Amino acid sequence: MRALITGGSGFVGTWLVDHLRAVGDDVEVTDTEVDVTDPDAVHAAIEAARPEVVYHLAALSHVGRSWDDPLRVLEVNVLGTASVLLAARRSGLAPRVLVVSSAEVYGAVVDPAALPLTEDMAPAPVTPYAASKLAAEAVAIQAFRGHGQHVVVARPFNHVGPGQSPEFAVAAFAKRVVEAVASGQRAIAVGNLSARRDFTDVRDVVRAYRALVESGEPGTVYNVCSGRDVSMREVADELVALAGASLELEVDPALVRPVEVPVLRGDPGRLQRATGWVPVHPLAETLADVLKDWEGRASRAV
Repeated sequence: MRALITGGSGFVGTWLVDHLRAVGDDVEVTDTEVDVTDPDAVHAAIEAARPEVVYHLAALSHVGRSWDDPLRVLEVNVLGTASVLLAARRSGLAPRVLVVSSAEVYGAVVDPAALPLTEDMAPAPVTPYAASKLAAEAVAIQAFRGHGQHVVVARPFNHVGPGQSPEFAVAAFAKRVVEAVASGQRAIAVGNLSARRDFTDVRDVVRAYRALVESGEPGTVYNVCSGRDVSMREVADELVALAGASLELEVDPALVRPVEVPVLRGDPGRLQRATGWVPVHPLAETLADVLKDWEGRASRAV
């Protein structure tokens, strides 16, 4: 298939490009040269690439920083999605569009009996980022209902892997562990360690995206997750153990978000029934690969 990816040079986009090319797809990427909030610019990119499928990954994705500039987050994440869908319609090519949302739309889960989270549960976003993603979902579903556009929405839970920015918790943990070992420090700074998250390896996530453009039902939302949650303390402890280190974990108030979703665990059943997808990278393997990635970065920097 001919594919166009918005945000293709980001963490997930890079892995998606590699996966699509590995399965024989032709891939074009739009990034800084194309403003996704500008439908004319996106339309020109689609006309040039003439894709059969558009993977819309471009977004402002840092949950914590969304509090600092919520208007910009809404502009990029909501208007950007609307622009991509409009440009795809105007092209006359009728490409399938995968819109990537986020499990953050579910918000704070107060009742443990509500877990695992299914796509039919009412979203309750508590962060500007989550609100923007829920609005982007609404734009995508409206494009299907109002225009008959082939749009599928992916709702990924936390995804991790080599190459992720240290702006995100697991990569930040690994980076700090590597730096602490190298410098002989006895402690590393951490945020809220009680939060529990459903982690999926980014290499499994991009496989799910490809499977959804092939077999996903238009106008439908799909969780992309493992179905298992672990605490951030477990993740940090595992990284410390993998490094063979003895480090104290010290909570830094500056790393604690204004509002924290206590637990996220999803139900991947709808995705699995539609595509047959299952994750193949266990979390222990992913964390080992993330730590190895940061060790490699540290050695190259010397």
